[in-house]
Amino acid sequence: MGFSGFMGSYGWLFFPVLLLFVVLFRAAVVVPNQAAYVIERLGKYHAVICAGFHLLIPFIDKIAYRRSLKEQVLDVPKQTCITRDNVSVDIDGVLYLQVITPEKSAYGISDYEWGAIQLAQTALRSAIGKLELDKTFEERTNINQEVVDALDAATSPWGVKVLRYEIRDIAPPDTVMQAMEKQMRAEREKRAAIAQSEGEMQSRINLAEGSKRAAIAESEGKKQAMINQAEGEAAQICTVAEATAQGLNIVGRQLGGDPVAAAQLRLAEAYIAEFGNIARHGNSLIIPANVADAAGMIAAMTKIIKPEQGLASPKDNKAA
Repeated sequence: MGFSGFMGSYGWLFFPVLLLFVVLFRAAVVVPNQAAYVIERLGKYHAVICAGFHLLIPFIDKIAYRRSLKEQVLDVPKQTCITRDNVSVDIDGVLYLQVITPEKSAYGISDYEWGAIQLAQTALRSAIGKLELDKTFEERTNINQEVVDALDAATSPWGVKVLRYEIRDIAPPDTVMQAMEKQMRAEREKRAAIAQSEGEMQSRINLAEGSKRAAIAESEGKKQAMINQAEGEAAQICTVAEATAQGLNIVGRQLGGDPVAAAQLRLAEAYIAEFGNIARHGNSLIIPANVADAAGMIAAMTKIIKPEQGLASPKDNKAA
């Protein structure tokens, strides 16, 4: 049996089978993950179907809108904004949003993406107009948050959630950029000059403080050295005096306990020794006329020694 014979015998089944395939194709719907389809029945909103397999009524139900439930990134075109100090700057940004309610995004606005972009530009112009040019670079975070708050309140009836907004670039005019560069250069030079002057001042202070401490330490050292020298000389004098006194006491005991006799002996020894040095060290000297009279000289010196100075004669000791 040929194809013509088969079509002649079963041709009446071809169109019903074809119609069945068309009906099944129109009725069976597979929704991908993180997506939602808005279904209309006879032109009226009916339901929202999410990920999975679904059957629709052919020719009655239709997929009116397809919405992605993923976070969407929208490019906000560059626009010119006027700052508070009347400077024009070109600013562009990136908007992040997500569809929360698919049916509201379908029927609440004709194009929620275009509407969100327009609202972002309007809110950005309003935020920039409140700030001076210098603040626009410093207040990026606050500007972004202000735009997000404005968009979030406006897009809520659309079933869309604005997650964040980020300023991508701020471009002032070339003349303003040159002026800002000069200002920053002058500020850096000013800071460098201040830092250098502070360093020199601190260096001079340190040198002066070091010199002061060195002078104090040197004076303290000289003072202590003089004190030590004076104490040493005083100790030496005391030691010599004590030794002389002890020697005189010993000689006095050997001479019968008469300290005056011991003193006379010491004076005689010193007189003779100095008299012997006269001719050795000098050519012409002025000397007393009785310089050779040792006994007279010793007698004259002995008169100086008084009992009230601690050298009493044996007779005085016996009287006492």
